[in-house]
Amino acid sequence: MRGAEPATAAAEGDAVGDDAAELVAQLRELAGADPADVRQVVAEVLTALDRVAGGALREHLPATIRADAGLDADTQTPH
Repeated sequence: MRGAEPATAAAEGDAVGDDAAELVAQLRELAGADPADVRQVVAEVLTALDRVAGGALREHLPATIRADAGLDADTQTPH
Protein backbone atom coordinates (compact mmCIF):
# COMPACT_ATOMS: atom_id res chain seq x y z
CA MET A 1 0.00 0.00 0.00
CA ARG A 2 2.79 2.38 -0.80
CA GLY A 3 0.47 4.44 -2.98
CA ALA A 4 -1.60 5.46 0.06
CA GLU A 5 1.32 6.80 2.07
CA PRO A 6 1.89 10.08 0.19
CA ALA A 7 -1.81 10.88 0.32
CA THR A 8 -1.88 10.20 4.05
CA ALA A 9 1.23 12.29 4.61
CA ALA A 10 -0.23 15.10 2.52
CA ALA A 11 -3.49 15.02 4.49
CA GLU A 12 -1.58 15.08 7.77
CA GLY A 13 0.54 17.95 6.47
CA ASP A 14 -2.61 19.86 5.53
CA ALA A 15 -4.03 19.31 9.02
CA VAL A 16 -0.82 20.55 10.64
CA GLY A 17 -0.80 23.53 8.29
CA ASP A 18 -4.41 24.32 9.23
CA ASP A 19 -3.57 24.07 12.94
CA ALA A 20 -0.54 26.31 12.47
CA ALA A 21 -2.59 28.86 10.52
CA GLU A 22 -5.21 28.91 13.27
CA LEU A 23 -2.54 29.40 15.93
CA VAL A 24 -0.99 32.25 13.94
CA ALA A 25 -4.41 33.90 13.62
CA GLN A 26 -4.98 33.62 17.36
CA LEU A 27 -1.54 35.08 18.11
CA ARG A 28 -2.24 37.98 15.75
CA GLU A 29 -5.44 38.68 17.67
CA LEU A 30 -3.44 38.73 20.89
CA ALA A 31 -0.95 41.19 19.43
CA GLY A 32 -3.49 43.98 19.88
CA ALA A 33 -4.33 42.90 23.41
CA ASP A 34 -2.87 44.05 26.69
CA PRO A 35 0.87 43.17 26.68
CA ALA A 36 0.61 41.66 30.17
CA ASP A 37 -2.13 39.31 28.97
CA VAL A 38 -0.02 38.32 25.97
CA ARG A 39 2.99 37.60 28.17
CA GLN A 40 0.82 35.44 30.43
CA VAL A 41 -0.56 33.44 27.49
CA VAL A 42 2.91 32.94 26.02
CA ALA A 43 4.26 31.83 29.40
CA GLU A 44 1.43 29.32 29.76
CA VAL A 45 2.00 27.97 26.25
CA LEU A 46 5.75 27.63 26.80
CA THR A 47 5.18 25.92 30.14
CA ALA A 48 2.76 23.44 28.56
CA LEU A 49 5.12 22.74 25.66
CA ASP A 50 8.03 22.26 28.04
CA ARG A 51 5.98 19.85 30.15
CA VAL A 52 5.05 17.81 27.06
CA ALA A 53 8.70 17.80 25.98
CA GLY A 54 9.76 16.44 29.36
CA GLY A 55 11.56 19.66 30.29
CA ALA A 56 13.70 19.67 27.14
CA LEU A 57 12.24 22.87 25.64
CA ARG A 58 13.70 25.12 28.31
CA GLU A 59 17.21 24.15 27.22
CA HIS A 60 16.60 25.80 23.85
CA LEU A 61 15.12 29.08 25.11
CA PRO A 62 17.08 32.22 25.95
CA ALA A 63 17.49 32.86 29.67
CA THR A 64 15.21 35.91 29.66
CA ILE A 65 12.35 33.94 28.11
CA ARG A 66 12.90 31.03 30.52
CA ALA A 67 12.73 33.46 33.43
CA ASP A 68 9.60 35.20 32.11
CA ALA A 69 7.87 31.85 31.63
CA GLY A 70 9.06 30.52 35.00
CA LEU A 71 11.06 27.75 33.33
CA ASP A 72 14.43 28.42 34.95
CA ALA A 73 15.73 25.24 36.55
CA ASP A 74 16.30 27.20 39.77
CA THR A 75 12.63 28.21 39.95
CA GLN A 76 11.12 24.81 39.16
CA THR A 77 9.55 22.98 42.03
CA PRO A 78 9.32 19.20 42.09
CA HIS A 79 5.90 17.76 41.23
